[in-house]
Amino acid sequence: PQAGSVMRHLPYFCRGQVVRGFGRGSKQLGIPTANFPEQVVDNLPADVSTGIYYGWASVGSGDVHKMVVSIGWNPYYKNTKKSMETHIIHTFKEDFYGEILNVAIVGYLRPEKNFDSLESLISAIHGDIEEAKKRLDLPEHLKLKEDNFFRVPKSNILNGH
Repeated sequence: PQAGSVMRHLPYFCRGQVVRGFGRGSKQLGIPTANFPEQVVDNLPADVSTGIYYGWASVGSGDVHKMVVSIGWNPYYKNTKKSMETHIIHTFKEDFYGEILNVAIVGYLRPEKNFDSLESLISAIHGDIEEAKKRLDLPEHLKLKEDNFFRVPKSNILNGH
């Protein structure tokens, strides 16, 4: 994808209720994801590139953690509906379906692509997580962890900047 259509929208802030996804993140991949409802995905800028992004996330009014998010069709699984699946780089004690997920997308890692095996998909995701951890330690990204977005009243559901 063209870097312009990716970067023009960053940082991108969105918030929505966590819904049940396809049930693959934890079970098949060992990498739990929090899924946004269709209306959050449908409200993404029309020209935003599909792929793997990184940034910051919090659940409810909880702590802000590093995250990676996949936006797209998940070619390996041949999805027919675009999804937005966030993996928060933190271990939670329990599921948080129904809670409000706050996400600040700050950078782009790579386009989405198909994989010839589940193992190569899992390996790529682990590589994305490691790369995101490094990039989020950069000062320009670290400052977004403290953005007011993570402090505003949680009743305001929003998409955008």
